Amino acid sequence: MAVISEDHIEQVIIQEFIELGYQYINGTDISPDGSMPEREYNEVVLKNRLQEAIAKLNPTIPYEAQEEALRKVLRSDSPELFQNNYQFHKYLTEGVDVEYRKADRIAGDKVWLIDYESPSNNEFLVINQFTVIEGNTNKRPDVILFVNGLPLVVIELKNAADENADVNAAFNQLQTYKHTIPSLFQYNALLIASDGWDALYG
Repeated sequence: MAVISEDHIEQVIIQEFIELGYQYINGTDISPDGSMPEREYNEVVLKNRLQEAIAKLNPTIPYEAQEEALRKVLRSDSPELFQNNYQFHKYLTEGVDVEYRKADRIAGDKVWLIDYESPSNNEFLVINQFTVIEGNTNKRPDVILFVNGLPLVVIELKNAADENADVNAAFNQLQTYKHTIPSLFQYNALLIASDGWDALYG
């Protein structure tokens, strides 16, 4: 009987998302010392990709207001993870409120982060080897799904063949990440824990 490794499960999952239309990127390639650097290790949002998505999806909004929306999304207003995640969920589902001068008045509008009506207008990435350094902690979740540069889904995998590394161990690892690298979970919409046979999500 062939032994299924955690790495094999990871590669199968990545391939599944590629077949769904996601672009695959190895996280080491876009790290500060990678071949195509896009981020610092303490940055969890792919800022340039989000900036490009905001411009694409909100062409009638002035640049300054687009940048205001970007700053709001990247900012943490509370020391509480739950509150920051709640605020981001509102931005994601209701749009980001901005104001700008229009003729002789101040206009209010919404900046959208995702195009829900035409999904093909969004950028979907599946990334592994994505190292996050926060404080003195260095962590690397197994797989992260990004939409328009936002890390919306975190997937943690374990090997079902190892009785000490089952789906519950994957779930516990996610709980550890929430305490050690909370900035990643400010943007989280879904967590998935799996050992290749069973899965938990929420």
